[in-house]
Amino acid sequence: MKQGLTIWLLLVACAAAQTASYGHHGMALLPSAAHTPGAVRTTDAKAVCSLPSTKDVRHVTPAQKRQVYALYGVSPRPGVCCEVDHLISLELGGSNDTANLWPEPYSPRPGAHEKDVLENWLHRQVCSGRMPLAQAQQQIAGDWYAAYLQMKGTQ
Repeated sequence: MKQGLTIWLLLVACAAAQTASYGHHGMALLPSAAHTPGAVRTTDAKAVCSLPSTKDVRHVTPAQKRQVYALYGVSPRPGVCCEVDHLISLELGGSNDTANLWPEPYSPRPGAHEKDVLENWLHRQVCSGRMPLAQAQQQIAGDWYAAYLQMKGTQ
């Protein structure tokens, strides 16, 4: 009887566990705002612009990656799904905190590759003084695809 109750409680707990759902902007998938709101490591533009490589600050553990995949209910599939990505990229002062990580799909497009283009463009904007770091962080965390369209001049 006790084992049956334990199994039942485990099933109830699993059913109650929250699963994140992707948001959408057109065909682009966005992270769940509730589960992946974004988190920053720094708001200092000089620190961001003087970072020689994001390798120096990239510290996402395999356990974090498994946790993020499980939260969104997806599995990595080469070329399709997904890379565990920083919503606010490291080159924009993003954190390695799980609140800043999501399984970003490559497909459908626009996906991970297009977001990479945006991240590099925002970094150049910040480091050239054309955009405050806080603005770049807010844009990419709010709706990365809207920021991408704005960058492309199509919004």
